[in-house]
Amino acid sequence: MKISKLLLLGAVALFVSSCSENDDTTPEDLSTKELVLKAATNDYVENTVLPTYSAMSDATILLRNLCYTIQEKHAAATLTVNDVEAAGKAWKEARKNWELSEAFLFGPAANHNIDPHIDSWPLDKAAMDNLLVQIRNGNPWSLENNGGYGLIGFHSVEYMLFELSEDGNTALTHSTDYTPEELEYLVAVAEDLCQQCVCLEACWAGTDNISAEKQQILEDADLDYGEAYGWEMMNAGQPGSRFKTYQEAAEEIIQGCIDIADEVGNTKIGRPHIGSSQEDKNYIESPYSLNSIEDFADNIRSIRNAYLGSNSGDASVSDYIKEVNPEVDAEVRSAITNAISAIEAIPEPFAKNATETLAETAMKAAGETLVAALEKANSVITRD
Repeated sequence: MKISKLLLLGAVALFVSSCSENDDTTPEDLSTKELVLKAATNDYVENTVLPTYSAMSDATILLRNLCYTIQEKHAAATLTVNDVEAAGKAWKEARKNWELSEAFLFGPAANHNIDPHIDSWPLDKAAMDNLLVQIRNGNPWSLENNGGYGLIGFHSVEYMLFELSEDGNTALTHSTDYTPEELEYLVAVAEDLCQQCVCLEACWAGTDNISAEKQQILEDADLDYGEAYGWEMMNAGQPGSRFKTYQEAAEEIIQGCIDIADEVGNTKIGRPHIGSSQEDKNYIESPYSLNSIEDFADNIRSIRNAYLGSNSGDASVSDYIKEVNPEVDAEVRSAITNAISAIEAIPEPFAKNATETLAETAMKAAGETLVAALEKANSVITRD
């Protein structure tokens, strides 16, 4: 039964009151804390994680289908730029939902190497160009033998659907000037991306709880791990769950936020900003679609959704922290807002602006200020 927001806050207040009277936590206090964090965990899974992954897998199915359409129309000499543009839009929709999921890269995304499989970057452009030459020349290839992490996933599809203008300031839809062999590669990587994203949804929702179409995709790919990570989080302490308590689940939620805040600030923005090598300068995410800034901002939005809830009225870990330590909660909220603003102030192309002051501001807002605030929040959660 869903706990009302009023009851939730009342339970938190009871927990705080009992703690202030006696520093020795009693079983009753712990059960109250668990009740609060259970509500937060349930809404986190049902209203944030599952809808995000469902939307992502839906978009990658559409993307896959549109890539097959490109291949079919190219073979029939009826391919238009509009067809490629439609696939590009589907890529951006899938990409948005992936970036909105990066605060929960723990669990299936990490355990089954789905994260590196679909989102290793930067694309190995030299190797990609060489592979495409080999494919054009009719040499045998397969994703298993030729598609390492740097040549598959979101960024390989991006490379095939977008191209930069000569000055590098505008992302253009790729022309229709493909070879049949190149399109074999495009549909293969789009298919693989689709399978991995559907797998990720299934791993959280449980295979029985995804659509028949998605179940068939997994069956055809022989890609079903038979787990329901979301169920495990929502049923902490029950047989079959790896989580002993809802506090453990809440800690996982906050740690996922910390990890992506650190990555955005200190790797995605920080490495090209402060790095001295050419490899550092080229360490740019989504450079061909000029989607870098959107990627970074959506990563912080994923933190906001995980911490505050995706919908008004959602129970969240913020509710608990706000009652226990309102100063910390306010600090996290402010840091999230400021990090998004600082990132969005950086103009695209990020590759041309990565060393500017605006990038440094965003780097510190995400990688220092937001990380520090979230670490304080985690300390509130872990306090007995």
